[in-house]
Amino acid sequence: MVWVDDRLSKRLAFSSEQTEEFYAVISEIDSIKNTIRLTDKLLPQTIERLTQSVIVTSTGASNRIEGNRLSDDEIEKLYRNLRIKKFKTRDEQEVAGYIEVLEVILTSYDDMMVNESLVLQLHRDMLKHSDKDQRQRGNYKFGSNRVEARDQSGQLVGVIFDPTPPHLTAKEMHDLMAWNKWAGEENFKHPLIRLANFIFEYLAIHPFQDGNGRTSRLLTNLLLLQNGYNFTRLVSHESLVEQHKADYYLALNKSQSSWKSNKEDISAWIGFFLGIVKGQASKALTLIEGDRIEHLLSVKQLALWQWAQLIYDAEFSRKDAIEALGFPPRTVEACIKKLVELKRLKRLGQGRSTRYKVILSVL
Repeated sequence: MVWVDDRLSKRLAFSSEQTEEFYAVISEIDSIKNTIRLTDKLLPQTIERLTQSVIVTSTGASNRIEGNRLSDDEIEKLYRNLRIKKFKTRDEQEVAGYIEVLEVILTSYDDMMVNESLVLQLHRDMLKHSDKDQRQRGNYKFGSNRVEARDQSGQLVGVIFDPTPPHLTAKEMHDLMAWNKWAGEENFKHPLIRLANFIFEYLAIHPFQDGNGRTSRLLTNLLLLQNGYNFTRLVSHESLVEQHKADYYLALNKSQSSWKSNKEDISAWIGFFLGIVKGQASKALTLIEGDRIEHLLSVKQLALWQWAQLIYDAEFSRKDAIEALGFPPRTVEACIKKLVELKRLKRLGQGRSTRYKVILSVL
């Protein structure tokens, strides 16, 4: 196969105006990427705390895009008790699987090779707690999954999008993986252009009966990290997509309208995708620049702050801090007061029952 002549490559021949527009955004993203890499400002415990928060916010956003009803607070509670392994509702089952897969991606992305086997595994593991998906998890679709428009009575009024039929899914997924491997090895186009192209084709094929949007966002996290965009661990791209859900579907619909035609135009999707990544990068940079409070703290205040971050989202009392740090009660009170003033700790309750919790600075 001469991949440079394949439609997956040809549709990336943008006009000069589009090329200039796209690469201007890419330049901004890569500049932030390099700035974050070179400054390396965040403490390890801060990165761990933010990554855990991303797992919660990304899981919530990605599943709500598909109709899940759980809030971030409910997902955070479930995350803290994930070992229970018994989930009452379909929403909880879907969220639990997404959390587990995303956690693996954010910590082990270097060891994961993007191929068909991995995609099938991600889908299977994402749905492993979902009772309704026992038949389809980890398997390509067995029936039509076209996106249809129906009236209030349920009558079909039109087909919004008709993806790859089941009998051609395996072949087209094989071709997509082969193209992606070739494009990476040959350094064909910029990594973000390749990534956007890959995700669009994946969504157009719609390889699974259900769960295609969620697996596409898991793959986006994986591919961003593998291409050095480490701010993926600090800010959720899924939450940005959720905030711009209407634009997300509009960009997909515009691009899918010419899919497999003689003149494919996926520029709407490329522009949307790059805008999301730019927003993610910008928020990460703002987060890093605003998180350096060490110069404002005394040695003991800093010690309490670092200890509080290590326990992530667990609430703690004044007594807990005294026992953990060995500081006099008045010193601990003063340290806590300073961190509350700096909006790094949140006070919960009053009097003897007062507790404190780290404020997550995710944008």
